[in-house]
Amino acid sequence: MIEIATSSTTTTLVITGDLDLAERDQFPEIASRVVGLRRQLLVIDMCHVTFMDSTGAAFLISLADSGRKRGGATVLRGADERDLFVLEVCGALEMFRIDRDHTCEGATPGPEGFIRPQAQTPPTDGAATLPQRRRSASS
Repeated sequence: MIEIATSSTTTTLVITGDLDLAERDQFPEIASRVVGLRRQLLVIDMCHVTFMDSTGAAFLISLADSGRKRGGATVLRGADERDLFVLEVCGALEMFRIDRDHTCEGATPGPEGFIRPQAQTPPTDGAATLPQRRRSASS
């Protein structure tokens, strides 16, 4: 689910759930609405994103590119290391400002200051593991 909120200078997208191929049908309408609002700052709240693939990354890239063409900026808030890695692999990470100061509600800081959408329980055997995102049943 993607919600849009606006102020006089900012559009905020709050993304919940997967941002992937299965969700692509809604991307053109949302992109059209965001571009039509013509705000200089787009904030993309990714605190509750559970999974993002290259299709989701392409959607975010298209939003950032549209904003940049108008002289605006796009900020990623609450993106974790996997989200940033996908954008980096796509060669587009530099298109975004990363809000490293934002703390997602109920989240705990991970390595390098990245924020995870949900608190992780440490393994009982003392081994370090990366948290795994859960895919929705529809994926």
